[in-house]
Amino acid sequence: MDTRPVAGFNDTEAQAHRLAGLAVRALGQEARLSPKPGLVDSRGSGAHQDLTLTLMLRSARSLRPTFQRLALHSWLRPADMALRQEVGRLGRQGEQEMMSATGGVNTHRGAIWALGLLVSGSAMLGGVAAAEDIAAAAARLAALPDNRRPKNFSKGRLAVQRYQVPGAREEAVQGFPHVIDRALPQLRQSRRRGASETDARLDALMAIMCTLTDTCVLHRGGMPALKAMHRGAAAVLAAGGVSCPPGRLALAELDAAMLAANASPGGAADLLAAAIFLDWAGA
Repeated sequence: MDTRPVAGFNDTEAQAHRLAGLAVRALGQEARLSPKPGLVDSRGSGAHQDLTLTLMLRSARSLRPTFQRLALHSWLRPADMALRQEVGRLGRQGEQEMMSATGGVNTHRGAIWALGLLVSGSAMLGGVAAAEDIAAAAARLAALPDNRRPKNFSKGRLAVQRYQVPGAREEAVQGFPHVIDRALPQLRQSRRRGASETDARLDALMAIMCTLTDTCVLHRGGMPALKAMHRGAAAVLAAGGVSCPPGRLALAELDAAMLAANASPGGAADLLAAAIFLDWAGA
């Protein structure tokens, strides 16, 4: 990725600009990636009635100022309560700006949480660090309480409470294991096998979907849909991945299952965008 200084910016501003650009680009490339089971992609809206690729890309672009502010406020700072409160405030401000850009449609709330923490984690470490270290810094921040967090429950948090499963907060506090231990290793393994970048990223998505308790799927399709997602994603990888015909067939079957259940693995998509970001931002 381009790491050249930005004209008119000091070093910190240039690095914040770079990190924000990487985050927005990661969201855009995740949105365009096709074919993704049940998700918005370049083919269409998947299991969604209120989302389109155009809307997703507009939403991603609207978040650039949020990511840039997060990077600037987190630059070379330790994970403490003052930073946690500021990150929470900026994230909620970003949600409002996103909702304004999308006409009230929640396109990227989960991505603001995941990518916002990782952008902050990278900035805390001076913008150049290994993916594992960025995730660990983000985890230290996520583990701190946000006293101003809204008391109302999101759909994801309601699913966590109903099914007693880990959700987005737990994923972050644990250092994003589905990104560090599953998506990034699979991405690199598929590349080494000669898969195209598209197929390698789809394989990485499958690696996430094999085990993630995706609260978006739980909310829309319940536990049967989540188990179908786990089975279907595992079948794609067991068949050799997306780049081979049996794997491609298994992916099509998973897509059909997600559409039949009206389920969209939005949590997995957010973590794939996080993996793409760390693939670029990690030293």
